[in-house]
Amino acid sequence: MERGNTASKILEAIKYSGQHYKDSLPMIASENILSPLVREACNSDLHGRYAEGLPGKRYYQGCEDFDTIESIGIELAKKVFNCNFANIQSTSGTNSNLGALKALTKPGQTITAVSTADGGHISHARMGAVGMRGLDLVTYPWDEERMEPDIDAAAELIRKTKPNLALFGQSVFLFPTPLKELSDAAHEVGAKVMYDGAHVLGLIAGKQFQDPLSEGADVMTGSSHKTFPGPQGGFVLSDSEDSKFIKRLNNGIFPGVCSSYHLHHVAGKVIALSEFEKFGESYAKDIISNAKSLAQALAEEGFDVLAEDRGYTASHQVLTRHGDIDSGAGKDAALTLEKSGIITNMNMLPGDTKAMTPSGLRLGTPELTRVGMGPEEMKDVAKFFSRALIKREDPKIIKNDIKEFKSNFQTVNYCFEPGLAYPGL
Repeated sequence: MERGNTASKILEAIKYSGQHYKDSLPMIASENILSPLVREACNSDLHGRYAEGLPGKRYYQGCEDFDTIESIGIELAKKVFNCNFANIQSTSGTNSNLGALKALTKPGQTITAVSTADGGHISHARMGAVGMRGLDLVTYPWDEERMEPDIDAAAELIRKTKPNLALFGQSVFLFPTPLKELSDAAHEVGAKVMYDGAHVLGLIAGKQFQDPLSEGADVMTGSSHKTFPGPQGGFVLSDSEDSKFIKRLNNGIFPGVCSSYHLHHVAGKVIALSEFEKFGESYAKDIISNAKSLAQALAEEGFDVLAEDRGYTASHQVLTRHGDIDSGAGKDAALTLEKSGIITNMNMLPGDTKAMTPSGLRLGTPELTRVGMGPEEMKDVAKFFSRALIKREDPKIIKNDIKEFKSNFQTVNYCFEPGLAYPGL
């Protein structure tokens, strides 16, 4: 049967994209890959079905089997994240944030958060979800050396500002947030506390980072596809047993910001939760071990790796500076690395003010860890960085060497049925 020119082009582009990642070193901190069983769930008939509402309380018929799926997923999420409430419907981390903001705030109220210049996520900004909710944003004073909110100054700001909601968490996220001290200040003035764990949710569930819900957060949101290695989607989690509060959180997602909520991805989340229950702690440990090893190796190769005094990182992320503030050196480095077979993203670092011409890179280890790399391989990766950015070797030669190196790491691990990481090529 004739596929048609457009379909052929799209399928060809999909194939080339997969090949690109198969032969490269994918190091974008917000990305991960699917296990074979999660991929199977996502490629199912559920992709086009509807199930508005909650299990047993639907607006459509034909949902009994999906009720089973979602009910199991809710209980697994509560177990994996050690909490009393879980909503697994949201379609992304930002969607989770929008739903939680709808539940916790009203337009015109005040919110405190980390600024995007200091590593806060775009959804925490006026240009993102915070602005869409019509909130008055006040940002925390930032400790550049510790790469976290300045504890004393931020607590003072909260007590002075008296926000309705204190939001914590970042997109650039090297170390746990000093949440206990800051949530105490927020609760003193009657504010709710929200923790956006999108980047570090897998590290939290793996008990390797911090436990926000026991440190004062009333709500934790997050993505299901970063350090938590599931399909694209999100979570809203809480330890509250207040039925009215829980109803507000559920309503924030549906009907708040979701109608159909991508049932195939929810099913994939549930399988990912079951795999994480068994393998998640070791995966989280290995992600962080690799990030620390990568940071040390990059420093030894001569790169300017941030937060040296704190051991560089306690998460899945590593930050490197490649030139003067706002110079665009990070962008140039990212382009050079991609030509050499290393996929990264440019990123603003302390002092940068221009998102499109920053000085730094944000590097992540979740995907390299998932395909079986360890601390020794991180040293090899650092050498590839050096060849590309310090020694300025021919990118084509480096790319061929990386392709050969990566050929030994093509299997998804930390799952029930390890299989091809980049299938269908």
